[in-house]
Amino acid sequence: MPCPSNRFPTRDAVAMLVALAVSGAAMVRGDDWPTFRGSNRTGVAPDTNLLESWPEGGPKLLWKAVGAGRGYATPAIAGKRLVTLGDGLSTAGDDKDEYLTCYDRATGEQLWKSKTGPAWNEGPESWQSSRSTPTVDGDLVYVVSPQGQLVCCQMSDGKEVFRVDLKAVHGGKKGDGWGYSESVLIDGDRLICTPGGDDAMMVALDKKTGKEAWKCPMKDCRGAGHSSIVISKVGNRKVYVQSTASGAVGVDAASGKLLWNFPIDQTVAVIPTPIVRDDLVFFSAGYRRGGALLKQVPTAAGVSIEEIYGLKQDLANKHGGVVLIGDHLYGDSDDQGIPFCAELLTGKVVWKERGTGKGSIAVAAGDGHVYLRFQDGIMALVKADPAGYKEVSSFKIPDSDARPSWAHPVILDGKLYLREQDAILCYDITAG
Repeated sequence: MPCPSNRFPTRDAVAMLVALAVSGAAMVRGDDWPTFRGSNRTGVAPDTNLLESWPEGGPKLLWKAVGAGRGYATPAIAGKRLVTLGDGLSTAGDDKDEYLTCYDRATGEQLWKSKTGPAWNEGPESWQSSRSTPTVDGDLVYVVSPQGQLVCCQMSDGKEVFRVDLKAVHGGKKGDGWGYSESVLIDGDRLICTPGGDDAMMVALDKKTGKEAWKCPMKDCRGAGHSSIVISKVGNRKVYVQSTASGAVGVDAASGKLLWNFPIDQTVAVIPTPIVRDDLVFFSAGYRRGGALLKQVPTAAGVSIEEIYGLKQDLANKHGGVVLIGDHLYGDSDDQGIPFCAELLTGKVVWKERGTGKGSIAVAAGDGHVYLRFQDGIMALVKADPAGYKEVSSFKIPDSDARPSWAHPVILDGKLYLREQDAILCYDITAG
């Protein structure tokens, strides 16, 4: 589909802007990283003046915290604090239940822990444990347990404010057997999440009380996926874009009306969070399903979608996520441990190359680089360059052999945060 020349900056223009930002030795720092994939849910940090390469063994380790427990949730960071979710904490003795834990951002000291419920022990051991990244909003923090318990706590001390059982109250269900893992969206005075039920595929709640504001029904909904909701604007309308086990959907933010859906054949699980740019939505799913680019179009009745391209199997991504840098997508080929780079507007893969690590890759990006965390615990720094795969550095994350190294990296204020089961590691990646 033709596209106006000023819709996206060219790669050269992006590079020039970055160069201008770095010149004068000033570092551009990011806002908080208060939820999954950051404040805008792109997985791309705004930081500049980051290391162009790492020393052998990795960047300088500033601190290592323990007591996060088993789990694949990433840290959420706001103000001076960091929170995550896990079970069987090393700081909880023989208690194997699940806890929301909070740490001092500067030192890694554990400040409090708040029990959310029993551990998730369904399926093979590597499938078990927590996986929902908390969402921080001011003095409150929200998290969804694998069992579907939406829990709100105070950031100051972890005291529980309210909880909502998404299954019992909203008829929620998962589209797979792995439990809930969504990071809820806070938009103004509302909390938006995805129970996945026929009568309440998505709901808006009062963020202070959990009281329902609206619900969005969806006939024959297969259940919630693992994705988190992203905000888009189509004309003057705000649209919540989400991926469910049935495919991608767009919901009117004001009324909860289902505006559009992009159905897919049933698959094992739908996990990646969609990417939104202007009126475009990139949706992807693993297990050889693929990636598709949709255009949201205003209509008299609301919003419809047009396919720019349908599902392309080369763009499938299981659970490591995809990031958009300039006009190009970067992610893992399903869960093969083979990174790809593709043109957003055409879906054409411009390179696909095996890296240093093995297994599924969790992806983040910042300052012209893609940060690839391989399932075997290898962390790699790769140039975000459509011309070819250029891995400049890598290191082995400590203690990453016991379980898959799946938690997504976090980049904030010149620091790289990595959750490795019971441990959280904070590295200094500031240049100079």
